[in-house]
Amino acid sequence: MLLGKRADRDDADVGIYAERDAHLWLEKRMSSRDRDIVRELVREYMECCNRPEQGVCRDLWRQHNSLTRTRVPIYTRAFAWREVPQSACSCEDPLLRSYENQLRQKLYWVSCEDDSIFEPWLVLGASRPTPPGGAWGVPIRWIASDDPRGARQMDPSIKLPEDADRMVATVHAVDEEATQANLERLQEAVGDLIAIAVDRSPRYSVWEADISTRLAQLRGLDQVMWDMMDRPDWLHGVVTFMRDAILAAHEAAEAAGDWQLSNHQNQAMSYAEELDDPSPIDMPVSRGDLWCFCASQEFAMVGPELFQEFILQYQASIFKHFGLVAYGCCEDLGMIIPLLKNYPNIRRIAVSPMADVATCAEQIGTDYVLSYRPSPADMVSYDFNPERIRRILRRDLEICKANDAYVDITLKDVETVGGDPTRVPRWVQITREVIDEVYGA
Repeated sequence: MLLGKRADRDDADVGIYAERDAHLWLEKRMSSRDRDIVRELVREYMECCNRPEQGVCRDLWRQHNSLTRTRVPIYTRAFAWREVPQSACSCEDPLLRSYENQLRQKLYWVSCEDDSIFEPWLVLGASRPTPPGGAWGVPIRWIASDDPRGARQMDPSIKLPEDADRMVATVHAVDEEATQANLERLQEAVGDLIAIAVDRSPRYSVWEADISTRLAQLRGLDQVMWDMMDRPDWLHGVVTFMRDAILAAHEAAEAAGDWQLSNHQNQAMSYAEELDDPSPIDMPVSRGDLWCFCASQEFAMVGPELFQEFILQYQASIFKHFGLVAYGCCEDLGMIIPLLKNYPNIRRIAVSPMADVATCAEQIGTDYVLSYRPSPADMVSYDFNPERIRRILRRDLEICKANDAYVDITLKDVETVGGDPTRVPRWVQITREVIDEVYGA
């Protein structure tokens, strides 16, 4: 079976990659108005970063992620930003407007008063050449909803098995000229006020590197389920190709010194006593110095045997090279936790709204951090009912306490707060009160 190829930059069929992950921003001079807007936001943000409580939060997460008893950390990962008045941006320059949005979002996030850490630097994504058609050589396509906020439908590119032969593997590379041009523009605007970290990590990172996400989008979720039964050898071939491409890119990035301490990723705060803290310093590190995030949401309906065969063994070949691993996003891992225990660098396991907290807490015990994720619908979305919030949190935290779990609480996937941006800060306050009630103030 022919399946894909390595997309070398001198490959006659591919040529110099035509698409880029990051734009080469327009080279017209930034207006003083735009610069003033972003500079003032940077000043406000740096004041927040330098607050003493940020040191407290760093110690909290460092100890918590290293399985030391602490108070229960709270992390607000999402808060329906488009419904927050502060989300309105004014900059016309596209580069500065993107950072204006990020800074406004972080300043609102600070006001939620959770246990998030706000790092005193900005991140600029390096410009990474990408093959025509996307990171896998065939496009990720969607059928849009008539509702601008409605769900999209997958439109798979690999409709026939032979379509997979068009897949290519993205070679790790950085367009130094474009990256430097973008960096100079950002430094011109705010470089004297805040550090800037250039993210040079591989194109295959996070959702591009868990295999599960892109496999389902390229092939179709239902069809992947059928493939496990109808053409298992073919599916193994596709997944093997994706795994090898990801590993090759990761290894090339490490050889080039492009993994850095700003590349930690664990869907919470990437601190632990075993690893160096996140940092903007341009210093090469190995994958073994970093947190890795991995998930398998598209395989949520697959039993343990097929899960191990078709996804986990391949993911493990990738994440075994990292220092610590956070596993899981929105999927129910209740049946899979025994399999995860075979991989010693897994440290955090997600317990999503779809999972049974008791089943997961009993299996996780004191071996891992239990990342508890209550339903945003119950917490802040379809209305705001403090009694319901307290009842659900109290029930689930009592279960975690009974199992001696090292638990933290994440509010994520908040698509709406009903137009009331005060709900998330109020939720954080209520959650703290419930934590004090269950665990003692």
